[in-house]
Amino acid sequence: MLDTWTLLIIDDCAADRKIYRRYLLKDPHQSYQILEADCAEEGLALCQKVRCDVILLDFCLPDMSGLELFDRIQQEIFKTSVPVIMLTGRGDEEIAVQVMKRGALDYLVKQNLTQDVLQLAVRNAIKQSCLQAQLLKTQERQRLIATTALRIRQSLNLEQILNTAVAEVQQLLKCDRVMVYQFAPDTDGKIVASSVESYSTVALCDRVGVRTGEQGSSTSLREAAPTTTLSDRGAGEQRSREEVAVGLSPLPLCPSAPLPLAPNSQSPIPYIYELGLCNCVSLKEQFNTKANLVVPINLSNNGNPTPKLWGLLIAHHNSGERQWQTDDAEMLNEVSVQLAIAIQQAELLAQTQAALAKEKQLNVFKSQIITTVSHEYRTPLTSILAAASTLVKHSQQLDESKQHRFLGIIEQKARYMSKLVDNMLLVNQLELEKPKFQPISVDLLQFFSDLLEQERETVGDRHELIFKITGNQHGFWGDRGLLQQIFINLMSNAIKYSPDGGSVEFHLIGKESEAIFYIQDSGIGIPMADRENLFQSFSRGSNVDTIPGTGLGLAIAKACVELHSGNITLSSEVGQGTKVTVSLPKICPTGQLSPSST
Repeated sequence: MLDTWTLLIIDDCAADRKIYRRYLLKDPHQSYQILEADCAEEGLALCQKVRCDVILLDFCLPDMSGLELFDRIQQEIFKTSVPVIMLTGRGDEEIAVQVMKRGALDYLVKQNLTQDVLQLAVRNAIKQSCLQAQLLKTQERQRLIATTALRIRQSLNLEQILNTAVAEVQQLLKCDRVMVYQFAPDTDGKIVASSVESYSTVALCDRVGVRTGEQGSSTSLREAAPTTTLSDRGAGEQRSREEVAVGLSPLPLCPSAPLPLAPNSQSPIPYIYELGLCNCVSLKEQFNTKANLVVPINLSNNGNPTPKLWGLLIAHHNSGERQWQTDDAEMLNEVSVQLAIAIQQAELLAQTQAALAKEKQLNVFKSQIITTVSHEYRTPLTSILAAASTLVKHSQQLDESKQHRFLGIIEQKARYMSKLVDNMLLVNQLELEKPKFQPISVDLLQFFSDLLEQERETVGDRHELIFKITGNQHGFWGDRGLLQQIFINLMSNAIKYSPDGGSVEFHLIGKESEAIFYIQDSGIGIPMADRENLFQSFSRGSNVDTIPGTGLGLAIAKACVELHSGNITLSSEVGQGTKVTVSLPKICPTGQLSPSST
């Protein structure tokens, strides 16, 4: 089927117009829709209503000259070059020169005009105009690719690069909207860049089906068939993403075979490939799209020949039927390649920055460890060395009770140093390695009763440990190792910072959906200015004086509480004591509330 071109004849001679029409309608190579005007004003009016592919313009018109009308058409109507063939009744070379300088594609003398000459002139004008339009489009395409590549080199801000790309593509394709859609690890994706008002999420259907032609690089997004589902949603989603990336053909979504992309072909493509996204109703409501052009954004996959499908570059056109051209798809494909480079650079930068931040954090931690060890180990080591030296030199003069006292000092200080090492290793694990939360069903009443008994055996006579229980303790799931760390560090702090002795109360409160416990002491308290940083590693109150400690207890307790998705708070008054409250949700391994608490 021949393409139909719109041709306007502006000539005040009806007989001449009839001849031109007859000649052109006999052209075996082209099909024309011919409009006619017998004066300049009528010609201008038609130009304003209809986009003409070629204009046959008589040099002599009753209301103005052909040159004047030519200038008005170019400047006021189309704003761009329109193929114009000037016709005149006399062969005047001066006129011909003026016409060609103004930009007319050809100049024909009526007396010499034949059917073949007119047909050839019009065909050449159309061909030249198409070549010129294609050249401009190619230049714009190259400019866009160069701009995108330059943005990548100038900036590692992925958001800025994506926003620039979609704006440039929309301007070049003259479509309604261009978006970058990013797949998420689950079945939901999101729009990360849009040339107009963006939408936050788009739900994907049970199956992403893709139908590809020879090149397998582009897709035309349409409403998917209702039968495009899979029983295994997760497997279908993963497999279909791979199919998009490599261009397989698992699921025909349209009974008609799609046209393959033909390089350098300018024939219109009603659709190129089919891609089923959805849920379809949601997609239609959010975008209201009638025609779309979609290309995948594929990232290299660590040497794997199958690329990783990161997302989609989508050109939307919903203001009417859009006949996409093959070079539209090729241009979009080239932009997607540049975007893939930008995305990989941004991801690499993020990984590098994260590694540097972790390395910096580790260096700070190592420095704090060195400082703490050099400070906190000095006193107990001095005591151990003094006690050991006394036993070695004077063991014969010391009675059994004094020997046991010196051995007790060595044991006590060694245990303190061992606990210090354990705490520093635990803080390193909690802050840098993030251990897994491994919940099991825990009988909190029995669990804390056993821990309190262990504390009573070592605490001495000056401190009284009180255990109070209220509410329902059943149905709690937690990590026993982390719970033990919370209790031991909070209880040891309460005892340590109550140097004059006194009572230390442990209250366990069971509620429907959470377990709450708090430890209350009557010790030295914490100054207001020190409370803000107390949950950070190596932070201590300014009033601890000579009480030994590393400032790790509260940091360990807080990290363990957060792994339980709980909260920890502290209230204190100097000279009156401190109260630390912990609330933990009763959570099953599935992440739901335990049955006994609902």
